[in-house]
Amino acid sequence: MNATLFSEIQRLFERTYASVGVNLEDCLIGDTRCVQLSRLAGASACELSQVARTFLRAAGDQLYVGIYYSSWLIEQLERNDPRSGLSDANIRSLISFVEEINHALHAALQFQSGFRRIDSEDFARGLELQALVDTYLVLLLFVAFFRRTQKVSRLDRRWLRFHLFEMRNNASYQDPNLRARYIETTELAADYTRYLDSLNAVRRLNEIRSFHSLSYDQKRNHILSLRDRPPQEDNDNAKRRQGDGATTPEA
Repeated sequence: MNATLFSEIQRLFERTYASVGVNLEDCLIGDTRCVQLSRLAGASACELSQVARTFLRAAGDQLYVGIYYSSWLIEQLERNDPRSGLSDANIRSLISFVEEINHALHAALQFQSGFRRIDSEDFARGLELQALVDTYLVLLLFVAFFRRTQKVSRLDRRWLRFHLFEMRNNASYQDPNLRARYIETTELAADYTRYLDSLNAVRRLNEIRSFHSLSYDQKRNHILSLRDRPPQEDNDNAKRRQGDGATTPEA
């Protein structure tokens, strides 16, 4: 039986971080359940994506997860399977698809580690920031796979960054909290992935595993501290990275 795109991405994240011990594909929900959960989520949820969402609810020591993809999104990915190549026709759909798997996985890992404040703003920002970082790395892997040299060019990276970061219209959110959340996390992720691009494969993997274990405040402070790094230090890292392909998350 052929593996699904969903299961392949989940396994990729689990090899990079840790296994959640659950097949997240079993958490997929349909249109009716999505409408029900959206109503329970409150008024601000109306501004969130209509094509892909992750719902979380904690009850005692249990975390309930619902992952929703619209029929339109699934049709786009079936028509333009990213495992056959990444292009303008499917990159936005793949981004939405990957981000929700990432939200669910990291929420589950944090819950298993004892974290229970899943309704906090820091938790939401942490999931969003982590998803942007991990999705960027997944996109690099997809691009590298179809390059004869298994290397990602500077032009490739600009193209990925355009779709993942620059295409987001975060200022359009009416809810001030959502607007601030997405503006901040997008800016932080854009900065952090530039730093990751300067590392070789081994250092990059160690870095993202360490980053994953931090709280949101610690992640933000870590990224802000990188902005103050001497330029020469970044140049040295870039030289060491020459000849390095895109190999993280762990392939």
